[in-house]
Amino acid sequence: MSTYTEQELRSAPRVNAQDTFAPLKKVETPAHIIKSDAEAIEIAHKLAGEFIRHAGLRDSEGILPIKEIDAYSQSGLWGINIPKAYGGAAVSYATLAEVIKIIASGDSSIAQITQNHLALNAHIALDGTEEQKKDLFGLVLKGYRFGNAFSEKNSKNVAAFETKLTDHGDFVTVTGEKFYTTGALLAHLVPIVAVNDEGKGFLVFTDRQADGLTVINDWSSFGQRTTASGSIKIEQVKVAKSRVIPVDAFDTPTAAGAISQIIQAAIDGGIAKGALEDTITFIKNQSRPWIDSGKEKASEDPFTVSAIGHLVIKLHAAEALLERAGKKIDEALISPNETTVNAATLATSEAKVLTTEIAIEATNKLFELAGTRATLKAHNLDRHWRNARTHTLHDPVRWKYFHIGNYALNQISPPRHPWN
Repeated sequence: MSTYTEQELRSAPRVNAQDTFAPLKKVETPAHIIKSDAEAIEIAHKLAGEFIRHAGLRDSEGILPIKEIDAYSQSGLWGINIPKAYGGAAVSYATLAEVIKIIASGDSSIAQITQNHLALNAHIALDGTEEQKKDLFGLVLKGYRFGNAFSEKNSKNVAAFETKLTDHGDFVTVTGEKFYTTGALLAHLVPIVAVNDEGKGFLVFTDRQADGLTVINDWSSFGQRTTASGSIKIEQVKVAKSRVIPVDAFDTPTAAGAISQIIQAAIDGGIAKGALEDTITFIKNQSRPWIDSGKEKASEDPFTVSAIGHLVIKLHAAEALLERAGKKIDEALISPNETTVNAATLATSEAKVLTTEIAIEATNKLFELAGTRATLKAHNLDRHWRNARTHTLHDPVRWKYFHIGNYALNQISPPRHPWN
């Protein structure tokens, strides 16, 4: 991937421009189709190596990662959890978590933009009709991207949806407002969560160019800046009934919640990995040893060496739990029942706890170990902490501890929803 030219830097669209954002052009060249787990990991490493080159610049300048997202979806990684029967690789969820962690270690905002798309692939597999699977999976394999219009900033909680769906027979209309719409700005289709008069939830796969759909570039968070997770206005948007999928996956034991959560955990693991790698590089090349250590290099300071060892161990523990959770999800998909789904949900919760903790600890320790010069604006290393602090707020891990303990002590199953 080429570097940014001066002209590109001057003209590149920025985040939080407080304007409506025109849809990107339709896919012209079919995406690559990945065939195996090994190929998915190989491509992820290649892309992460490219994404990391200008991750700090994109963050500091607020540059939307348009050409990076194009390269990402064209690589085929956005279709790796599509079932083989529909042309996908159906990789293990342990592999999917590894792919997302690798991408997030290069640029966690880019990794997050994939999050809802991959979770939606799973929802289509669980809740879609045969024709909907053929249609939507076919688009993904061509390189189409799903955004999202799920959460609502002013509702009483994350699961209280006020966006309304009205059924007109062959089509529906949708009206409402959404926020935290990660991926929608750069998407080709924007799935909207809406409820009918009975409170039943639906996913409405809306064309990004649909009349009445307005995506606003107003994401102002201090972290995960270039996800552009701003707002959407939905004004009597008309969508064919064939693109409407009922949300049924949480009514029975399925791995839907664990799938959504393992992707979130993998992003946090990637943030920790990237921060630890930058910490080690900075200590070896720029930090000074503390005067009392008697050492010539900061990398020889015994307390620094021990602290790095502590972080490495915690990161490896989090990675091990990610892999274990992925395997439990695979088992739940093969044989969905209360036992397997509980095991997948709880294993993923354990992974989410450790990836959250190591993301925050590693990004904080970076400055303690690298020293004051690591805080200089030129390095922009604070992006790691800002990204970790922002992304780990997606769902509170304090509740993960509770659900894990409640199952261990009282055999009470954890709740089933996208945040667990």
